[in-house]
Amino acid sequence: MLPEGFFREALNLNFPELVRVLGESIYGPDLTGVDLTDVDRAVMIHLDRTVADLPRLVSGEARDAINLLLMQADLANIKTVLRGRALGWSADEIKGHLGGGILPRGLHSSMVEASDAASLAQVISLADHLLATALREAAKAGKELFEIELSLDCSFYKSALRTAQELDQAFLVTFVCFEIDASNLSTGVKLSTIGFEGPAERFFLKGGHLVGLSLFRRLADGEVAALQELSDTDFGRLAEARDLPALERGLHCALLAKAREGAKDVLGAGLAIDYIERKEWEAARIRLLARRAYYNLPPASIEQDVFCQ
Repeated sequence: MLPEGFFREALNLNFPELVRVLGESIYGPDLTGVDLTDVDRAVMIHLDRTVADLPRLVSGEARDAINLLLMQADLANIKTVLRGRALGWSADEIKGHLGGGILPRGLHSSMVEASDAASLAQVISLADHLLATALREAAKAGKELFEIELSLDCSFYKSALRTAQELDQAFLVTFVCFEIDASNLSTGVKLSTIGFEGPAERFFLKGGHLVGLSLFRRLADGEVAALQELSDTDFGRLAEARDLPALERGLHCALLAKAREGAKDVLGAGLAIDYIERKEWEAARIRLLARRAYYNLPPASIEQDVFCQ
């Protein structure tokens, strides 16, 4: 892991200085150039070696648990490709935002070239991925991007919770339930933000422990102050959030804090959860710092997204 001091220093560096410091770090062996795409490539290669390669080091139920954790990166990658295409990003730009996962990195080029959700579903079906069917069905229904993403969340977390319970891993089950709660909080506020009109409950994911349907409906109706109900829970840092960006930042930090509890679960999946979450956040932070420096943005513009208070 990079020391926290690296990020404090990197926040104020220009791009050439950042590349130099990164080259002297654990990412140095993977950094083969001095451009933004070279930084993105180094981050991806490093993640492949330190995170995506984890299933090869273990077997049996331990491998099943780690594969489950890495599949969440696949979920995020699929969403990134769909959003990137909708926003008109270039293939290189989309690829620069992709993380690890169990999908082979060799498929990433085909994924970012996919013209729509149906084409992307066809690409990931080559790897027999569990999300391929969900994406294909959502595309056939002609759903909007937001609804496609929620359909993918529903399919993934339903399968993830069932798998975690079958593996009989207590902390893994707890963490998946926590992620379901986090997803419901995010979805509820998103529905309010976009002015969604209709039955919000069809987007509610079952299986969480802290966020019930009543709170979800209130958030979807625009009652963001209802987050105060969570002040005495592990989501307490969200109590004062009043918009989607603040909520998303708080959720990410809450998930990292929950994952950190897994460091004590050395005989189960907890230690792997903590490591994977921290490495993926490390990668995201480097990408943010690199873009701030490359485009010469003020440090304050990303500071809240790079550090958890």
